Amino acid sequence: MKPIKAVLIEGDGIGPEVTRAVVAIFNAACVPMEWTPHKAGLAALSAGSEVLPAKTIDAIKEYGLALKGPCTTPIGKGFTSVNVGLRKALNLYAAVRPVRSLQGVKTRFENVDIIIIRENTEGLYSGIENEVTPGVVTCMKVATEAACLRIALWAFRFATHRKRKKITVFHKANIMKVTDGLFINCAERIHKKDYPNIDYNTLIIDAGCMRLVQDPSQFDMLLLENLYGDVVSDLCAGLVGGLGVVPGANIGDHGAVFEAVHGSAPDIAGKGIANPLALLMSGVMMLNYVADERDDVSIKKLADKIKNAYNQALADNCKTRDLGGEMGTDAFAKAVIERLGG
Repeated sequence: MKPIKAVLIEGDGIGPEVTRAVVAIFNAACVPMEWTPHKAGLAALSAGSEVLPAKTIDAIKEYGLALKGPCTTPIGKGFTSVNVGLRKALNLYAAVRPVRSLQGVKTRFENVDIIIIRENTEGLYSGIENEVTPGVVTCMKVATEAACLRIALWAFRFATHRKRKKITVFHKANIMKVTDGLFINCAERIHKKDYPNIDYNTLIIDAGCMRLVQDPSQFDMLLLENLYGDVVSDLCAGLVGGLGVVPGANIGDHGAVFEAVHGSAPDIAGKGIANPLALLMSGVMMLNYVADERDDVSIKKLADKIKNAYNQALADNCKTRDLGGEMGTDAFAKAVIERLGG
């Protein structure tokens, strides 16, 4: 099997601990990874570099692939978010957050299986803010036809690859008729022109959020602009147990970064109790991405092997403290490795 070359960013806080656990599981599963370590966040600052070093970005551009632990952006002027910096530098315009119920993780719902697709480059997060006059400030929401069409096309293609049946767009076009209106117009155009086989509908976001917490099983895939996607993806994570049990990815046309979407949790760093599951699930997402890119069934089998192992570990009540268990980071990793099979 051809080696998979990827940048590995351990991150800060609990990042190094959960990253080591994931690498150990990948090694035990015989995944042919060739990791190239690089730094970002506080770890990069401590090494005398910038929060997001140019050599880290260059390495991701070279390999087109990265797995990233949680990174801390220091509070204060002059420090740009590592995540935002990566998205801008690599044009990672599609944020992907799969959210599903896990056996052994008790929540209010047992049948959640939703993929949230978030446009990553525009909206209010464009950062265009002005003080019109003392005491009066504005923030500009940006939407371009090119970006709206791009994310809609990406979402429908992804739905096809993953055999999903329905895409729902959350919007506020009843108020923001031009910006959100453009977003849903572009999605509808892609649907009618290229993907009429996939069910498509729209919901005003406040009504959509109410329906999510009433019965999330009615949704399959959600497509949202930047701010809405940021909020709703975390809301959906809460339906299945929180950010510690969901993976995440930021994907562009020429590369992808897979990451744990939770924070660096400095208060528990070094205690050996952090849950590596979110980063492990993101690693499995990465393998599925590579399998699709290469059309390689053998890599897909490795992804399924690891996924089945952590599913079984959870079903067997092997859980870290955040999920109500007693296991530490290494013990949970060992439990997954024991269930990898032959």
